[in-house]
This record gives sequence, structure tokens and C-alpha cells, in this order.
Amino acid sequence: MSREIMIGNRKIGDRNPTFIVAEIGINHNGSLEIAKSLIDVAVKTGVDAVKFQKRTPELCVPSDQQKHMRETPWGYISYLEYRYKVEFGLNEYREIDRYCKQKNIPWFASVWDEPSVDFLQQFNPICYKIPSASLTDKNLLLHVRQTGMPVILSTGMSTMQQIKAAVKLLGEENLLITHATSTYPCDPDELNLKMIRTLVETFSCPIGYSGHEVGLIPTVVAVSMGASLVERHITLDRAILPQFVPDVSPQDLSTSDATDTHVASQQIWFSPFEPAFSTPAASTASVT
Repeated sequence: MSREIMIGNRKIGDRNPTFIVAEIGINHNGSLEIAKSLIDVAVKTGVDAVKFQKRTPELCVPSDQQKHMRETPWGYISYLEYRYKVEFGLNEYREIDRYCKQKNIPWFASVWDEPSVDFLQQFNPICYKIPSASLTDKNLLLHVRQTGMPVILSTGMSTMQQIKAAVKLLGEENLLITHATSTYPCDPDELNLKMIRTLVETFSCPIGYSGHEVGLIPTVVAVSMGASLVERHITLDRAILPQFVPDVSPQDLSTSDATDTHVASQQIWFSPFEPAFSTPAASTASVT
């Protein structure tokens, strides 16, 4: 049985080239110009799509954390204020949508709450991604599914029981599941890439990988283990903030890296030999 999903104008799944996503997230730091520069990097290196994150800060930041003070590029401000500083609104997303169309690169976003889903609907994104932290948010899962768009489900921090419950709620049609570990940056010993094979053997939909580690080798390994989609965070400069350390910079990400990932998928699905995956030791969670 061939597992396959259509995202935008691309078929993703068995016997199709790996779909590569450059995760911009909030690495634009609230700057539209930085966001455009990151889109330019993604286009230059030949990835297939860029991804952002969309939140409603007052809903997503727990009330007991909203007044916590922290150092930021805007000074010593509350966490809630910081979340607003890095959150794009209507004007910014209109320009992102226009710019991505101009550059001929699809875009989509992780949605952290129901109003964010409703907000993004006006842009007709190629799909929606449910972040790992929201995997157990049943109302959000159902709200996203009601859009009729393809759904990417991230599984960091989740047990197999939680993953199965989310997949049962969403249904496996028009769904792609990504293995992830939510440690940031993730130590190589905690990547648990065998979980990709466990997900492949458990579900009938395509499986992907969202990496938060330093370096690109695990991404290619993930493809060799069956990942149909891979996602990596990108940044212009790791020196801007400490959390950018695991992100891929323009110096790391080259056209050859995207090519290497596509070559890995071609060797699996288009070589004259049949894939010979061995059954890994089963893992019951995507985070070790």
C-alpha cells in the first residue's frame, strides 16, 4: 500500500521526492524584513516550502507566565509583551503571502489556537501544522480538520497512546505525522530516529521528521528511515539569540544539502532494489 498526501501541488509520501520545509517560525524576531530575507535563503537553497507560527498570545501564554519578566531585544519586558513583539498580524501576513507568491514558494504555519486557524484561512495556506504542544488539544484538532485542508501533526513530548488518540480524532486521510523531539537543541542521543520506523509501521499515512538538533546529518538519516517530509528551523545569524543555536544558518544550508536529502529519498524509492527496512526496537514515545 502506498501512503500519499497532496500538499499544494506536490504529492508527498512513498515513491515521491522528500518535501523539505524551512521553518522560519518566529526567527524573524518581529521584523518583516528579516522574514523576507529568510524566505530568500529558503528559495536560494531549493527547499519546497517555508513555515511560520501563528498564535494568539493571550490564549497561548499561561496566565501564571504572562507577567514573568525576561531580557529581550526590546529590553526587560514581560513574557506576554515579548510574545506580542514577535507575533505577525494581518499586514505582515498579507506581505508574506504576496512575497512568497512573487518568489514562487508555498508557505504555511503552525497554529496554536482556534482563532489563529480562522485568521490564516483568508490566505488559503497549503496545509496546517499542529505543533507538538497542541497534540492533545481536541478542540483545536477538530477545528483544523474542519477546514478540509491537509494536516501535519507533530508528536514531540507525546506518548504513543496520545499520538493514537490524536490520529483517531483527525483520521488518517489527508494527514502527515512528523516525529519530533521537543528538546531545543536536541542532543544526538535523544533524537530517537527509530521512532520514524515505528510510526511508519503503526499508521497508514505519510511520516515526516521535524529536527531540532545541531547539524544536518540526522535529517538525511531520517529520510533513509522513511521520512517523506523533513523540517528544519532556519536563521540568518545564531548570534542574535541563544535559542538559535540548533537552527540552520545560510552558511550551513546550501543547495547541495537539499539535493542530498532528495538523493536519499531517490535511493530508497527509485533504485532498482526494493527497500529493505529492518524492524527497529519499538519505542512507545517520540521523546526519550
